Amino acid sequence: MTTWTIQDVSRQSGLPEPTLRYYEDVGLLGPIARDDRSGHRRYADRDLDDAQVLACLRAMGVGIDDMRTYQANRARGRAAAGEQRDLMVRHAARVEQQIATLTVHLDYLRTKAELWDARDRADRADEQAARAALEAILPRLEESIR
Repeated sequence: MTTWTIQDVSRQSGLPEPTLRYYEDVGLLGPIARDDRSGHRRYADRDLDDAQVLACLRAMGVGIDDMRTYQANRARGRAAAGEQRDLMVRHAARVEQQIATLTVHLDYLRTKAELWDARDRADRADEQAARAALEAILPRLEESIR
């Protein structure tokens, strides 16, 4: 059986070592075996696989509680497929909302840059066009920051 050090798992999963320790502490990983002589963690292949799954979930912004649910459902296999789907759909909706919010912020920033560019060039027509575009964006911006 292959075992991995915490450094190996960190490198392969992309999770920092403190995060791996934390995930073990909160029950998302492990329990992780220890070397009898040194007491250092020795991760099994399954632990590495779990760490890689958790790294993906973390990168998607999935919180600890949903990670815990995902891991528990993963262990249940096909019997939990519907719950896994629902968890992913809920998270996808949250990400879609974040994208919509960021799109409004991006529109505002680009339009504001156009306004300042027009002022820099002393182009009154472009400045007025940028002001009008900002007026159209402001209600969406205000909604996004509530």
